[in-house]
Amino acid sequence: MVKQSDRAPLLDWEEIPPPDPKQGAPPQGMGSSGRPQTVVVGHRLVPDPNVPLFMVKDQWEEKDQIVAVFVVTFDTRSGNMVEWCLPHDVNLDGVEFKSMASGSHRITSDFIYFRKGCYFGLACFANMPVESELERGARMKSVGILCPSYTLLYRYMHFLENQVRHQLQCPGQYSPLEAFYEDKRAVLPPAGNGPACPTWSVTHINRCMHAEMKITHPAGCMSQFIQFFGEQILVLWKFALLRKRLLIFSPPPVGVVCYRVYCCCCLANVSLPGIGVSVPELRPFFYINVADIAALQTETSYVACTTEKIFEEKKDLYDVYVDNQNVKTHRSHLQSLLRLNAADREKYGKLSEQRQMLLYSQEVGEDCTSNEEDLFILFFMELNNRIFQTLSEVAASVDPTLTADHVRAMGLDPQGDRSFLVDLLEVYGFDVTLVIDNPCCP
Repeated sequence: MVKQSDRAPLLDWEEIPPPDPKQGAPPQGMGSSGRPQTVVVGHRLVPDPNVPLFMVKDQWEEKDQIVAVFVVTFDTRSGNMVEWCLPHDVNLDGVEFKSMASGSHRITSDFIYFRKGCYFGLACFANMPVESELERGARMKSVGILCPSYTLLYRYMHFLENQVRHQLQCPGQYSPLEAFYEDKRAVLPPAGNGPACPTWSVTHINRCMHAEMKITHPAGCMSQFIQFFGEQILVLWKFALLRKRLLIFSPPPVGVVCYRVYCCCCLANVSLPGIGVSVPELRPFFYINVADIAALQTETSYVACTTEKIFEEKKDLYDVYVDNQNVKTHRSHLQSLLRLNAADREKYGKLSEQRQMLLYSQEVGEDCTSNEEDLFILFFMELNNRIFQTLSEVAASVDPTLTADHVRAMGLDPQGDRSFLVDLLEVYGFDVTLVIDNPCCP
């Protein structure tokens, strides 16, 4: 039976399965917790086909919770300003700069992920030439939303793209946005405190961010990420695993750079229970500007992107600065991590080989279920799991000594990765002794 979705009547139609006639006992495929089991198809994690879709939606999928919808415009006299919003009393301070990136006047369209306090935002920007001296020949607007979770934002990309074009062509006509907000608005807790800040666990990124955000990726996003950074992704991987503060600079458009933030977060996925519980969480801030400086001063671990070159001078705000493909750090003890070693090149070779095999199998029609993103995420998750599994086993053994053989078994270089391992043991609190000779020291 097909009917209009009660979740998003403005946006989509969906298949609604008939109700499950069984009552009482959990349906087949449900775990003891009542959460749907998942199975692996190719490399893709999908809901168990034995679980009714509505059960998956009820138990697994987050609900729509739009906290605010807004229109930002560029005024030739006042600069960026919030033109309209719902609810009218929502605090949108700074959103006018987050949703219209610095330098956007040079491009025709863009999309921007960002963070606003405990909320996340997605805005679609467009720039249209007009015959108006008052507007100096160009009309620029962004239409955006705020939500408690970034995993929900992808659903509204096309709606926001359509609405920003509508606002450029018919300024001041807000009725579609009003209807959208009424349909989607969040039911906040009493006293207007809003929802608690979202949790940032690696599991959350693995289960939610990958499953949801990948839908909005342009074709070959992960492939572009790998081709853009090449072997340097192994350098980014180490910094991500060590929970450093990573800042990516690039001129507009910023949408593709927001995806690089996402890809960097995927480098640090670990699926072993208990790993990373006590370490700072790798927070995806997405796009930031000078208005975020105060917030960043309190962060110990994040990945963000910016179009503002002034951030390069704010060295107290980041550990690693990525200027296009150039990865650098001003922290002296991290300098050695910038150098690729033999084990890094071997890992990159294996990743490239797996990609080529996947592309070939797709070309000849043998594999229609796997994709490059699944391969990419699984590659680094298995790498991370192998490292932490080995460290856990050594730490629990009678002789908690990490040898060169252990290091090689983890896929690391005993000499080239020595400082990386020292930092890793300290960050994650593994009580083991590293007995690898350092040839640089007497």
